[in-house]
Amino acid sequence: MKLLIDSVFRKLKAESPEERKALIRQFIKFGLVGLSNTLVAWAVYYLVLWLNPDLYMVGSIAGTVISIANAFFWNDRFVFKGAEKDRKSKLKRLGKTYVSYGGTSILATVLLWAEVRFLGVGKVFAPVLNLLITIPLNFLINKFWTFHK
Repeated sequence: MKLLIDSVFRKLKAESPEERKALIRQFIKFGLVGLSNTLVAWAVYYLVLWLNPDLYMVGSIAGTVISIANAFFWNDRFVFKGAEKDRKSKLKRLGKTYVSYGGTSILATVLLWAEVRFLGVGKVFAPVLNLLITIPLNFLINKFWTFHK
């Protein structure tokens, strides 16, 4: 197990204890941003549902779009600091944020379908299982593509 962990840290360019601690702190911050994204998405969804229950799909889509903007805002300032501040660079990172979160949302939907339909995973448990895939994947995409210096 230690060899696997060491290998993962090496691939993530975090070999020294200080680099490993920094990477773990960054991942925890990313998780906190993810938690805030969930709360934002739910708040928008339930607000729309309260205003007009027939518009639940609009609420879901609006919640997703706004929560991804939230992810960009906090990841850019709090998690992956040090990126260029000019407008063009920010817009490029914003677009990449929508691509990365959109891509992993599609992946989670396909996994949900496959897990329930073919693997017999429970409908309640499957989305939680998918978080074990999509959270680290989103972290890596954001670290090495969206916010890469």
